[in-house]
Amino acid sequence: MLRFSILIMLILSLELSASEKAQPKSNASCIGCHQPEAGHWQQSDHAKAMAIATEANVLGDFSSVDIKHYSQKAHFHRKSGKYFADISYDKTEKQQGKAKQSFEVKYSFGHYPLQQYLVETGKGKLQVLPFAWDSRPKTQGGQRWYHNYQNEEIAPNDRLHWRQPLQNWNGMCADCHSDGLKRHFSLNEQSFDTQWDNINVGCLSCHGDMSAHSQAQTTKSRSPSKLSLRDNPMHRDDKGVWKRKVEEKVATWHGEPRDNRFMETCFACHSLRSPLTDGIEAQKPFLDQFSPRFINAPSYYPDGQIKEEVYVYGSFMQSKMQAAGVNCLDCHDSHTMKLKAEGNNLCLQCHSPAHFNTQEHLHHKAGTAGSQCVDCHMPQTRYMGVDDRRDHSFSIPRPTLSKQTSSPNACNRCHQDKDSSWAAAQLKDWFGGEKQLAPNQLALISLRAGEAISPIAHTKIIDDTSIAAIIRASAIELLPMTHDTANVSWYQSLLTSSEPLIRLAAAEQGYLLPDNIRAQVLSPLLNDPLRSVRVAAARTLSADTKLKATQELTFSNEVSSWRGEGRLNLALQHLAIGQWEKAETQLIASIATDPYFDPSYINLADIYRATGQTSKANNTFKEGLLHNPNSSGLHYGLGLHLIRAKDYLAAEKYLENAATLAPQNVQYQYVYLVALDHNGKTTDALDYLKRYFSSYPAHPQLIDTGISFARKQGHLSMLNYLQQLKNTK
Repeated sequence: MLRFSILIMLILSLELSASEKAQPKSNASCIGCHQPEAGHWQQSDHAKAMAIATEANVLGDFSSVDIKHYSQKAHFHRKSGKYFADISYDKTEKQQGKAKQSFEVKYSFGHYPLQQYLVETGKGKLQVLPFAWDSRPKTQGGQRWYHNYQNEEIAPNDRLHWRQPLQNWNGMCADCHSDGLKRHFSLNEQSFDTQWDNINVGCLSCHGDMSAHSQAQTTKSRSPSKLSLRDNPMHRDDKGVWKRKVEEKVATWHGEPRDNRFMETCFACHSLRSPLTDGIEAQKPFLDQFSPRFINAPSYYPDGQIKEEVYVYGSFMQSKMQAAGVNCLDCHDSHTMKLKAEGNNLCLQCHSPAHFNTQEHLHHKAGTAGSQCVDCHMPQTRYMGVDDRRDHSFSIPRPTLSKQTSSPNACNRCHQDKDSSWAAAQLKDWFGGEKQLAPNQLALISLRAGEAISPIAHTKIIDDTSIAAIIRASAIELLPMTHDTANVSWYQSLLTSSEPLIRLAAAEQGYLLPDNIRAQVLSPLLNDPLRSVRVAAARTLSADTKLKATQELTFSNEVSSWRGEGRLNLALQHLAIGQWEKAETQLIASIATDPYFDPSYINLADIYRATGQTSKANNTFKEGLLHNPNSSGLHYGLGLHLIRAKDYLAAEKYLENAATLAPQNVQYQYVYLVALDHNGKTTDALDYLKRYFSSYPAHPQLIDTGISFARKQGHLSMLNYLQQLKNTK
């Protein structure tokens, strides 16, 4: 059962572990000695991260309110002091008239700019309701209920539906909203026994286990341990200071090198990452508990700006601020988490007002949009319908990149009636042009945007130590785009890098090493100091199941097996060592757990193909498409399956669907073109290719395919067009 916390009044209103006597890991023991800090913390988002659904905590209107989103309806009301949400659907063919269900709201989740609500759905699972409360002021459009996906209908057969795993609190959200949380997911029962120390984010999440410190203070003995991870700046004065001479534009750090490792505690939650363990421990390094997402599509734009909900880690780690030694607490108060100064004054702590806070630099009237540093250098992206979050890469607006790639720019985010050429002209008029990026950075942006670069150009990006480690690691992740195999001696330098992110990315892409030497070269990383690197090496090597690294890999997959990805990864582990039946079992379980996760169907069908069970493979693809009709991977897989069955005309239809659904997937485009040619539709293939090149980058493989087809057809105008494209590459 969920071990929840009860409300205890102790100097401040703190929600602590349910117990007659305060446990060593509760916040209560901190309050007596640290009342000012506790008072500041009480103002923070951390303190309001999660709470029991009481009148003091629930912000939403439950006074018999009705709301409708497409065919989904909700009725919010109270009964006997408790809060309820009744969810129902119109009787449409899509929804099949699902009956109304009433759920008691157990917890509030967050507080501003929105508050979500959690309900129990069995087996220890808490799910996030599909409607949230907009807690912004009414003048800003708030004080209303709204659907989490405002602009689209989320049907019960959608993976984003609120009853599906991706809306599960235990797995998706819980560890970052409560102290000391453990999911306790049961693989066999497919259930949770989630527990926590404190219901919200308190002292424990940042300072670690304080029991020894608390006991030492109580007995007036010397504390045997520090308050937190690695004697960090959160608990001592830095032996240095930011200084700026009058004539200097930007301050620099003077003194001993800063120890900013404490930020790893922040990154544990303020990052897009995959968990390797159950729960978070402040004493452990970030990469010993998580494997982070690198700065590539689909989560980021080609220039590294945030696109999807990626939080802060990836952005900040690529920034000049991070490289200069800036840390979170230079801008944010350590307990309220609020900014230390208002407006441009925050930036002017280090940046010269005489240079940066002037009309000559801002080019926007004071007090208007565009006059704040953050408007241009930390543009906002809205998530969850109402939550505006700033990009922490502290980038410079580059409209020319917007012309070349899908990356937005700060100018046109505001001036939406203008184009990027106008914005570029403005910057040229004001500053003489945009500040140019280094060639290696431009090459990486081109690669991310789908443009072809040479293998040598790619390795130069990775070897460029002037670029942030996370950017270089992101380039390593993209090596398969330019390399079939990697040079062994060069790759060894990556595997032995002092930068953990470089080792991690290299371990993940280690299959690029030749088969006969891969194990020898990668094996040392099975004993890397950091768990993320060990796990990546174990996955790449399909290492001995008795090894610690392999056991860590298995555990990381098991703790995520409440969703399809975890079961799929367990299946891939079994496949790597020839355990076909165990892999099949995991994939069938994955489909049962997460039926709208298409990779499970694709991999299960592949097992059936490899074992000669053709009929089962066909049925698996059909079942997958029944649940996931817009899956490009399933259409592509079924197309290949039909080609193997020599049903070429039927295959063409599914390959066309795949190419249409995933237009930037070059492989899908290529195979569809070949299918058209095979079916005697070479002219159609050339027509398709010309339409395709009018909207998407002209990939060399597709150009060469088109040239071959044009020669075959004697289509001279098309041949000339394609040759010109080839010559511009």
